[in-house]
Amino acid sequence: MAEDPDPETAAELAALIGSGDTAELADRFSGTLQFGTAGLRGEIGAGPMRMNRGVVIRAAAGLAAYLKAQGHDGGLVVVGYDARYKSADFARDTAAVMTGAGLRAALLPRPLPTPVLAYAIRHLGAVAGVEVTASHNPPRDNGYKVYLGDGSQIVSPADTEIAAQIAAVEKLADVPRPESGWQELGDEVLEAYLARTDAVLTPGSPRGVRTVYTAMHGVGKDVVMAAFARHGFPEPVLVAEQAEPDPAFPTVAFPNPEEPGAMDLAFAKAAEVQPDIVIANDPDADRCAVAVPTADGWRMLRGDEVGALLAAHLVHKGVSGGDSVFAESIVSSSLLGRIAEAAGVGYEETLTGFKWIARVEGLRYGYEEALGYCVDPEGVRDKDGVTAALLVAELASVLKEQGRTLTDLLDDLAMAHGLHATDQLSVRVSDLSIITDAMAALRAQPPVSLAGLRVVSAEDLSKGTEALPPTDGLRYYLDGTYKARVIARPSGTEPKLKCYLEVVVPVAEASDLAAARVRGQEVLDAIKKDLSAAMGI
Repeated sequence: MAEDPDPETAAELAALIGSGDTAELADRFSGTLQFGTAGLRGEIGAGPMRMNRGVVIRAAAGLAAYLKAQGHDGGLVVVGYDARYKSADFARDTAAVMTGAGLRAALLPRPLPTPVLAYAIRHLGAVAGVEVTASHNPPRDNGYKVYLGDGSQIVSPADTEIAAQIAAVEKLADVPRPESGWQELGDEVLEAYLARTDAVLTPGSPRGVRTVYTAMHGVGKDVVMAAFARHGFPEPVLVAEQAEPDPAFPTVAFPNPEEPGAMDLAFAKAAEVQPDIVIANDPDADRCAVAVPTADGWRMLRGDEVGALLAAHLVHKGVSGGDSVFAESIVSSSLLGRIAEAAGVGYEETLTGFKWIARVEGLRYGYEEALGYCVDPEGVRDKDGVTAALLVAELASVLKEQGRTLTDLLDDLAMAHGLHATDQLSVRVSDLSIITDAMAALRAQPPVSLAGLRVVSAEDLSKGTEALPPTDGLRYYLDGTYKARVIARPSGTEPKLKCYLEVVVPVAEASDLAAARVRGQEVLDAIKKDLSAAMGI
């Protein structure tokens, strides 16, 4: 408490001490928030197990020491931030620590999408970048995402080396934090980013799609609106209740388009104005969600469906050849591999996260089922919800001019490659031992069949494979009437156990599509039931 630089969290500790809440104090001081390949992420509050200015200053000092040890003394570090609680404070503290350590720091001018920061790193020739964001986590969370000079998020061994430098920081009072000396950037980086979005679209392509857009109380609105205007798309109709940044996220339980209820206001606006599509970003606008009209109302497309649509669009736009690579994480649909093979495009699977996808040699397009799409790797080596929204809008415009829809193109892909039905079994826990126990149960007694499909291959990904480094996960391939795949893994950013399911249903005729979708969902539901039993949850 004595060394806490933030009066708010110091007062919070004083109140806990005064009330004698030893259980809460024990929880907050049971260790330190661990720095890993996702950087830092956790609930805002006092104590070393929470996100606060003290923890951030230590992280920044450790990062600065790492960069200097790598020979980057005097190098530029760009710092960006979203609109969550304390984000601006954490960003300024980071800029101050970098300056005090003998590095140069540049602070983005206001809360902006994460992909703008990822772009700025390479655009400005920085040796590293920091984005203060918790993306789509609950309102009380914040985080600290670190990129190196190649514009990609850190991976091992950089994460452990930075963590070691953080652990070596002793007294916060000994970390120099000048009051000034860093550069406050203007809008020139944002303008350069928007100019770079020209590379995503085909000159002269149709731009007629009508869109409802929600920023989900985040920082995407102004950049998305500017990008759509720049490229001649009709101005999106905003979901007014969610248009402006608000760290309380008052209209949603979780500010993630995938969560139940998060898109309700967008669908209500769509029912009112009847657009062609609905587009949503998550709060830091690195993810992009898409919804389409159906006979029963609006339907959110799965990330795997959007991932396949964008791949098909890029092939149609002329992407070809083995030196252009489509990549995805292992938890995403195998349909991307079928599309790539048919087009003669290279294909690669990676571990979960764009820190891996962005590093694929020759990458032309990468996606992950959790609504993340990298459509311009030369501009942003990370997922980018703004350029993805532009590419979706272009595709929907092309199809609209042909009298077709995104759903029609999904039908075409199912006819060509089989119906790839995907789903997820996701369990949010308050006790992390539930996840540990579930994974242990699967390892101790692997299932021999799921939904009546025989398990023909079982891989413990913690041991690594020829193509993949070790990660905590289990992968099963199933065969029988249908081929299927299951991956179980703990989430890297939330207290969740996630299981990713896929079944491929052959489709002979267009008239078979409706029945194939029903059958695919039935098999997925049966896999969920059997898998839950096997994990004891």
